[in-house]
Amino acid sequence: MGAPANEGEDIDLEELAAKRVAGGGMLDSIANMANSILGAGIIGRSLPYALSQAGFFTGIILLVALSFVTDWTIRLIVTNAKLSGRDSYIGIMDHCFGSSGRAAVSFFQFAFAFGGMCAFGIIIGDTIPHVISSVFPSLQTIPVLRLLTNRQFVIVLCTVCVSYPLSLYRDISKLSRASGFALIGMLVIVFSVLVEGPQVPEDLKGPADARFSIIRPQIFEAIGVISFAFVCHHNSLLIYGSLKTPTLDRFKTVTHISTSISLICCLTMAVSAFVVFTSKTQGNILNNFPQNDTLINVARFCFGLNMFTTLPLELFVCREVIEQYFFSHETFSQERHILFTTSILFASMLISLITCDLGITLEITGGVSATALAFIFPAICYLKLIGGDSRWASRQRLPAVLCAAFGGLVMVLSLLLALRKSWAGREGSKTCS
Repeated sequence: MGAPANEGEDIDLEELAAKRVAGGGMLDSIANMANSILGAGIIGRSLPYALSQAGFFTGIILLVALSFVTDWTIRLIVTNAKLSGRDSYIGIMDHCFGSSGRAAVSFFQFAFAFGGMCAFGIIIGDTIPHVISSVFPSLQTIPVLRLLTNRQFVIVLCTVCVSYPLSLYRDISKLSRASGFALIGMLVIVFSVLVEGPQVPEDLKGPADARFSIIRPQIFEAIGVISFAFVCHHNSLLIYGSLKTPTLDRFKTVTHISTSISLICCLTMAVSAFVVFTSKTQGNILNNFPQNDTLINVARFCFGLNMFTTLPLELFVCREVIEQYFFSHETFSQERHILFTTSILFASMLISLITCDLGITLEITGGVSATALAFIFPAICYLKLIGGDSRWASRQRLPAVLCAAFGGLVMVLSLLLALRKSWAGREGSKTCS
């Protein structure tokens, strides 16, 4: 579906250019977007598990289809920015739906990004200390050094020494090197699962007759998992604005390459793991492997490291939401920038320190926020901005109508599935170790 304006034309958003301290190249933006899409989604929301729920062939079709939808809706947000003359997601919703739209998108953006920050901190605490303990079992007996096996100490160390300095940048393109490092770590994880999967003991493998199923009853849960894993829409305009020459053509290239990289990684991870573990596939695929597997421990360590380089991407969104909602007409303040960065980061760190399971709250806010930001809001804003032909089935409007309807369906399913888990009760409470 074509945009009403020429796609090669520079987007005329003067405030966006003024706010950019220094732009980055296309490779920088590709690294940031691919890292934002992959993040914890490839493992933490387990795409192999999604295949076990949807069925092998149906799961693959869903992965490919939702990657195309993601690609389109990411670009649709920038098209909406051009049509509305606004430079932020909040500004677009405000232009289209007034104060209620402004409040809704602000809440969902902040909830999704802050929830991700908390989850990333928990993942750091759950992976790095355990890997260090398994590699250096005698470390726990050595004074001072045994702190490296302590969950709380590792979370504080990683957050303060790595995530905090990265979060203080104003220009998101400055995170491209950290994102590139995270992507290399993600490739290590995918490679580790691909190589080690066939070599696990037979008792850990799933039944072979469940391997190549067509479709399974839990398909709707799989749709929610895959949709959640591909969401990066909350920082798409930040990435767009980090380009030295922001045009729709250049951003289209960034989006195509980023989603393609993400799809390849997701398919490789999902297929290679599922054909081994089938119905035994766990929510975190790395938990399917033995604790003493050296290569998988390297993957676990990389997964933990990726989290504190991905966390600043989410903080950029939280900070931008506050700036846009409360201080959109004020000039930049260094003191305010440091205050918000510090407050948001250390608040998420505190939550990560005191809990090991964000539970049903994060599932509900994450699922609802993800579908609203990725599918519903971009589509309804576009429908509002193009006006003209009111027929919902017209060629220009139909894709957006279908996208909004799909988003509404996924949102309802996410809520129902999360509430069902809540009512059924969890199998024991997770405790920090």
